[in-house]
Amino acid sequence: MKLVIIKYNAGNVRSVQFALERLGIEPVLSDDPSVILSADKILFPGVGEASSAMDYLKQRELDKVILDAKQPFLGICLGMQLMCSHSEENDTPCLGIFQEKVKRFVADEAQSKIPQIGWNTIHDLKTPLFKDVEENSHCYFVHSYFASLGSHTIAQTDYCGGFSAALQTRNFYGVQFHPEKSAEVGSTIIKNFLNIN
Repeated sequence: MKLVIIKYNAGNVRSVQFALERLGIEPVLSDDPSVILSADKILFPGVGEASSAMDYLKQRELDKVILDAKQPFLGICLGMQLMCSHSEENDTPCLGIFQEKVKRFVADEAQSKIPQIGWNTIHDLKTPLFKDVEENSHCYFVHSYFASLGSHTIAQTDYCGGFSAALQTRNFYGVQFHPEKSAEVGSTIIKNFLNIN
């Protein structure tokens, strides 16, 4: 299997590479459109700031490459947010793969800390991405922005209200949490993605 990780200036690639290597997969890190589009599976991880990441993608026309992808595609954290329609982070138009909008957390009455850093549960799990994952399993999150609930939501988490822990449309999947840092649950989710046709 040829798995390509998209190389861009917001990629949190080392931990993702290690997680894949533990599963026996040697990923290719590339920003070459022909390499990306020849992959069997594509990963789009990210940490950082939305507008600079989108600028980088557009400068290298990687935004068009992503939209042209026909193989299973998984965005992680910022990667998923960039797949949404718009982010409140610096008023950034995003890729528009998912209709959901990305908003900044507003502390609730319990004065939840922002960013959310640490373990939280995921529930209302849908699609084969969550095969053999139990409801209310714990995953690891680090983020100040979140994707709203909507028609593409396939998993939810509660923090300052409910939000999309995962999204899916066609061949495109996204997760807000870090599966590569989510222990056995995360490994199961990565394996499920690798098994999606």
